[in-house]
Amino acid sequence: MSTIQATGLTFAYEGSYDNIFENATFALDTDWRLGFTGRNGRGKTTFLRLLTGDLDSHGAIAKSVECDYFPYPVEGEGRVALDVLQALCPGVQEWELLRELNLLELNCEALYRPFGTLSGGERVKGLLAALFLRENHFLLIDEPTNHLDAHGRRALGTYLRQKRGFLLVSHDRALLDACTDHTLSINKADIEVIAGNFSAWWAQKQRQDAWELDRNEILNRDIRRLTQTAREKADWSDRVEATKLSSGNRGRVGHLAAKAMKRSKSIETRYEREIDEKSQLLKNIESADDLKIHPLQFYTDKLVEFGHVSLSYGDNNVCTDLTFTLRQGERLAVTGKNGSGKSSVLKAILGIDVAVAGNLRVPGQLKISYVPQDTSFLRGNLTDYASSCGIDESLFKAILRKLDFSRTQFEKDMADFSSGQKKKALLARSLCEQAHLYLWDEPLNFIDVFSRMQIERLLRTYRPTMLFVEHDAAFCGNIATGALELP
Repeated sequence: MSTIQATGLTFAYEGSYDNIFENATFALDTDWRLGFTGRNGRGKTTFLRLLTGDLDSHGAIAKSVECDYFPYPVEGEGRVALDVLQALCPGVQEWELLRELNLLELNCEALYRPFGTLSGGERVKGLLAALFLRENHFLLIDEPTNHLDAHGRRALGTYLRQKRGFLLVSHDRALLDACTDHTLSINKADIEVIAGNFSAWWAQKQRQDAWELDRNEILNRDIRRLTQTAREKADWSDRVEATKLSSGNRGRVGHLAAKAMKRSKSIETRYEREIDEKSQLLKNIESADDLKIHPLQFYTDKLVEFGHVSLSYGDNNVCTDLTFTLRQGERLAVTGKNGSGKSSVLKAILGIDVAVAGNLRVPGQLKISYVPQDTSFLRGNLTDYASSCGIDESLFKAILRKLDFSRTQFEKDMADFSSGQKKKALLARSLCEQAHLYLWDEPLNFIDVFSRMQIERLLRTYRPTMLFVEHDAAFCGNIATGALELP
């Protein structure tokens, strides 16, 4: 057991006037199963890079353990997976890797295939197994779930619960609850560490927020009262001073005026102290204003019909004999293992990329809003993007502000956004579009917990017709009216 100690950690990127961290002090035990949470753009990945030494902490971080970052870049993907993984942890025996892969519920035959042929989920599991076999290393696991289906996420949670000595960056509430025993949180004004999983941290935050809001209301009432009192005393002092000028007994009146001025100044000082105290409150209250969406009503109940449909890419069939109907007002979660064709179902409705055989009916007048899984194409500024999409720029940026974008982000190239910020840009565009049907493909990838809850409130309130792919169990449980399960 050892400790990672941050003392007075202050960091800003070169050329930036804004500190990402400012005088932060905290300690982490390398024996913990540590969850790491915080809103998009708050510096989670930056902190991981400080821990690995990719960025210079200028001595503010002291540690006696090596930190390994996941996902680990792999060169020579044509090599057999076993060779790739053994190179990551020299000296490890083949049986040890097989044991770890079995715990992760990964078919061990994957070890003997070229690494480049492994699916995203298989790579995640293989690399994690190898990195956990390295001794005296603290593992930094950055968003491991983006290539894992619901079953894979459950298997990962079970696996991590049996391990120790890692920091897990994830916005999947169920996963964090399943495997962490401490939580590191980057808040608006500070960084805190608590004992407990995400639900324990969330309950504590809600109690703290409630206390701050209650205390803030009391202070606001006091400040209004003090402001009125100060104004009345100042007016009285001014009247006495005017009387002093016209009175024969200027000494006594002057003495009374001086006392009034002193009392008025005392009240003003109290007022300033209250203002200062108030400024210390609400420091970590997260802004998550309600969002809006404007779904359109269609003239028929049935929006999409699949009748014995098969989907394929060239000679590769991804799903066969698919039959279902999507009706107006439904929000169907498309579920299934990786590679079962979830994204392909959405693309078939859009009429892009995938070949369709069978009876697929989508009315020609149906207006569809689509959020793709991929964000790599986003470039340029937000103004030009809004114009190219034919959406209202002011509304688009107002939604992004509600999703915790700072105004400085509006001036940046979208290519420089974090992964979560890119996804928020796609979601904000969709929320600007009036549509009969919303097709969202893994909309929550990299999206922080606060924004996930914000989007949940939106969908529960406005109830648009949706077909969506999402592996966040909490989100699906709160939003879906049904499920389309692919074999």
